[in-house]
Parts: sequence; C-alpha cells; structure tokens
Amino acid sequence: MEKRILGLDPGLAILGFGAISCQQSSDSRVSDQVTVLDYGVVQTPAGQEMGQRLITLYEDLHTLLKHWQPDLVSIEKLFFYRMGNTIAVAQARGVVMLVLAQYQVPFVEFTPAQIKQALTGHGNADKHEVQQAVTRELNLDHIPQPDDAADGLAVALTAWFQR
Repeated sequence: MEKRILGLDPGLAILGFGAISCQQSSDSRVSDQVTVLDYGVVQTPAGQEMGQRLITLYEDLHTLLKHWQPDLVSIEKLFFYRMGNTIAVAQARGVVMLVLAQYQVPFVEFTPAQIKQALTGHGNADKHEVQQAVTRELNLDHIPQPDDAADGLAVALTAWFQR
C-alpha cells in the first residue's frame, strides 16, 4: 500500500518541502520502496510585509497539499537559536498548523537531533552528512538543492523510518 509523506522544514523566508511515496513490502525478503515525488522551497521576499509573506506560505501550502494529498505530514520542530528568527519561524509554523488542520492531515514532529539520528545514526551529524544520507536513501544522483529542500526530504524520511 502506498503512503505519501510530505516533509516540511518551516521558515518564513524559506520553507523547504519534500514529498515521498513509500511502499512497504509484505515480503520480508523484499526491501521497502521509497521514491521522491517532489521537493523544493516556498520563498517569501525579505522586504515584503509580514502578513503578505504569511499569505504566500498559506496559499502555497494549500497548493502542495491539494496536489500531493499526503497521508502524513512530517514537520521539523522549532529550534531556538536566534530570538528574532525564532518568532518569525513560529509565525510560519502557525500557518503550517492552520493549513494542516483545514485539510485534517495528521502530522508528526521531529527535533533536528531526531532527524539527524534517524538518517545518520547520530544526533550531532552535520548538514552535509544529512544531505548525503538523503541522497543515498532516495537513490538520487546529486544532493537536492537548495539545502532547505533537502531538509524537507530528510524530515519526510524520518517519518517513514519512525513508522
């Protein structure tokens, strides 16, 4: 049975996303299949008024959910590192939660350390190690760009691995 997972790396300026399709094999001798459906970013201009930036996120998330119709959404939990940035990211996460509630899509959340642990085996992996793991696990020819899109795929894969 196919399961679609949409991974989100929330941000106000850049929201990374990755959509994957997962097929769990009923035969233990056959590996599960995970394929990339799409990945990319939703960007909002820094000079744009805050409300307009949130509307852009809202509308683009609606488009993603309508198009991919995920069975589950996986979200990176908010990580506090710069107070000014934290508030903006929290506002973007609020938009994400609103859209998910409107579509009644279940979601799970993972900390950055949980994502790193799931993909590399240790919670203090650097960004490049995570990107290499995403590339390897999804049989891609190159590391997905931009970084935020690779992060979206990493979040989606974490949900699949933690099922």
